[in-house]
Amino acid sequence: MTAGTTRRTTALTRLSAVAAVAVAGTLVLTGCGDQTKKDDTPAAPSTSAAADGATSGATPDSLFSKLPQKYQDSKVIQVGTDASYAPMEQTEGGKIVGIDPDLGAALGEKLGVTFKFTNGKFDGLITSLQTGRSDIVMSAMSDTKARQQGLDDKGKKIGTGVDFVDYYNSGSSLLVQKGNPKGVKALGDLCGMTVAVQRGTIYEDAFKKQKTACGAKGLTVQAFDTDAEAQTRVKAGGAVADLNDTPVSAYIAQTSGNGNDFEVAGPPSDAGPFGIAVSKDDTQLRDALKAAMDAIVADGTYAKILQKWNASSGAITTVAINGGS
Repeated sequence: MTAGTTRRTTALTRLSAVAAVAVAGTLVLTGCGDQTKKDDTPAAPSTSAAADGATSGATPDSLFSKLPQKYQDSKVIQVGTDASYAPMEQTEGGKIVGIDPDLGAALGEKLGVTFKFTNGKFDGLITSLQTGRSDIVMSAMSDTKARQQGLDDKGKKIGTGVDFVDYYNSGSSLLVQKGNPKGVKALGDLCGMTVAVQRGTIYEDAFKKQKTACGAKGLTVQAFDTDAEAQTRVKAGGAVADLNDTPVSAYIAQTSGNGNDFEVAGPPSDAGPFGIAVSKDDTQLRDALKAAMDAIVADGTYAKILQKWNASSGAITTVAINGGS
């Protein structure tokens, strides 16, 4: 994967945030499926407490004592995010909502603190963490060895690295018309057909690679400036499939046309974990977060949150630290 063509996977590259209008014309998906690169300049932050500060004033449970003293004193964990990636995190009515804020609220309840989300640009999130402007990062950030080691896309050392508490498995998933009229389940089924995709993304690269693999049968790849345009092409029948991150494709399938326009075809490919990023030297906080994640997985809260956002296909069963590759 090269810089500028990735989703939230490599060391510091970023998906651009352009609001995508659901092709049904009834729902705006804020930043859902736009994957071009942004610069590294942090945005002027806006803040939102997860779930309207639902954890504020919560009675600390047994996990509270696992937190470092500074968090026990403040009862707040500052969370860096880029709220432009529905359904993981997005803004609605001036509030940050989505899977990550819901998980933050649930984790806060277990730990007896409030997770306070601050919105900025993706490329500045690790820097914000390492300079102390945020305590953790929850922003659909893929756990990779490069990020763990503080390396850029070319293997150059650019930072001290971070630890990850993994909480979701994401990959790439095909988005097709409802009913999947062509019966596609994987990239290999697309030979001889036409697909639509956002230009300059790993998904376009994946389709081009599949075109080569198709040989004489070929594959026609139509590239568009936004993923919303690619979705429109699929909905109109001009293309068989679009390709996007698994939670993004699932969310589009759930929301566009009240769930009547699209469906996700086949299992995800290239699956890997999203993780909560924590500074390398904040191991006590990292371990407290893992304990809280273990608790919400065990009591079913985690599953309910993913179900709410139609993202259950990426559910984890075991919480890992630095499980990415």
